[in-house]
Amino acid sequence: MKAASVHEIKQALLGNSAKQLTELCLRLAKFKKENKELLTYLLFEAHNEEGYIAEVNQQITIEFSEIDPGQNLYFVKKSIRKILRIANKHIRYIGSKQAEVAILLHFCLSLKKSGIPFMKSTALANLYKQQIKKMNTALSTLHEDLQYDYLQMIKEC
Repeated sequence: MKAASVHEIKQALLGNSAKQLTELCLRLAKFKKENKELLTYLLFEAHNEEGYIAEVNQQITIEFSEIDPGQNLYFVKKSIRKILRIANKHIRYIGSKQAEVAILLHFCLSLKKSGIPFMKSTALANLYKQQIKKMNTALSTLHEDLQYDYLQMIKEC
């Protein structure tokens, strides 16, 4: 079965009643945890984006605190990738470049502060550099004042 395009889905949804849309959303939420998380964000958290970013940053900090820097670098790498997956998932939910910069900045600063010798591993060093590159790309789309503020913080990385 071929999936319909977003435009086709939009046209089909416009023809449904509010009750039918509610049933479709609930059915969609039952199938995948990520769908349920996105609906939760859109319904309960979207109005307070700064608070949501603070929650995500707190979760990142907690995850980094659970990593033992003296542990085998293989397991450290897996844990860092897990944290990055969590951060990227929340960035997708928010859909804002400013939020992307804020979350990735917190991720990079937390990685630096963690005491993990990530520059000794080529994979982790490349992962870190890639996040800096993503931050700079997202930063270029923001207002000049925000760019200046975030550039000052990025210099700490």
